[in-house]
Amino acid sequence: MDSRVFDTAGKRIWVAGHRGMVGAAIVRRLASAGCEILTVGRDQVDLTRQAEVERWLDRERPDAVIMAAARVGGIHANSTLPADFLFINLMIGANVVNAAHAAGVKRLVNLGSSCMYPVGAPQPISEASIGDGRPEPTNEAYAVAKLATASLAASYRKQFGADYVTVIPTNLYGPGDNFDPLMSHVAPALMRRMIEARDAAAPRVEIWGSGKPRRELMFVDDAADAIVFVLERYSAAEPINVGIGVDVSIRELAERIAEVVGYRGALAFDASKPDGAPRRLLDNSRLAALGWRASTPLADGLGEMYRWYCKHKVDVAA
Repeated sequence: MDSRVFDTAGKRIWVAGHRGMVGAAIVRRLASAGCEILTVGRDQVDLTRQAEVERWLDRERPDAVIMAAARVGGIHANSTLPADFLFINLMIGANVVNAAHAAGVKRLVNLGSSCMYPVGAPQPISEASIGDGRPEPTNEAYAVAKLATASLAASYRKQFGADYVTVIPTNLYGPGDNFDPLMSHVAPALMRRMIEARDAAAPRVEIWGSGKPRRELMFVDDAADAIVFVLERYSAAEPINVGIGVDVSIRELAERIAEVVGYRGALAFDASKPDGAPRRLLDNSRLAALGWRASTPLADGLGEMYRWYCKHKVDVAA
């Protein structure tokens, strides 16, 4: 029996944020879905500008939108640029959701973030924990913007019957990631620093924090597959987690990355720097009950990310 609530075949689907790591992976996944993929660059439509978004959506009239556009970054970026993260992501979320509804878009999948959950949420974190407390302070601004967009999508469903849903991906990594040592997330930041330390024959690499926090890491192409699965098969006001159900400590992650890139020096953890949330593991049982599971082991995914970096390192080194 076909359990799909939305058939992608023959549909026009806009991937907002197609140049980002997640958006690009979604485009790769949709290439085999028999649909027409719509994309538009920032040079043509600034998603923080309401009128530009409205004009473009009114002209293009997609059948569905996958909202992967966002200003993203790691602990350092979120801690030092909170106004940027709050304002930009609020504007993107509000403009895309509202303009999609005005243009008659039938289906929208909004990408939330695991940082939306309270810092002390029981682990693994179920969707019921949303709103039960404040997010972790180091990325609170980004989390608030994501919470607001999820609430907006749910409100359009409640008030207008719009079939809009929010997915909450766990920490993602893979080809196309941001490798800036200060502005990126933990996996690409560690990988670049270890590659540079290896090439410079450095005896040690310093790593922020104690190494004890645990993170669930999901390969971005697995996440893209799950997001398209949700587009086709999930319709409810409640957000749904997208994860793999397994986590590792930052120390374990660093050791695996060192092995992948061939770095043999010491790993020095600086406990004076912030750790962020002590643990963030999503309860993925609702997605699993619908029939979806990840397929890429961490070692394989890190290897893919490393090969991508080696191929594109001239472009990402700046």
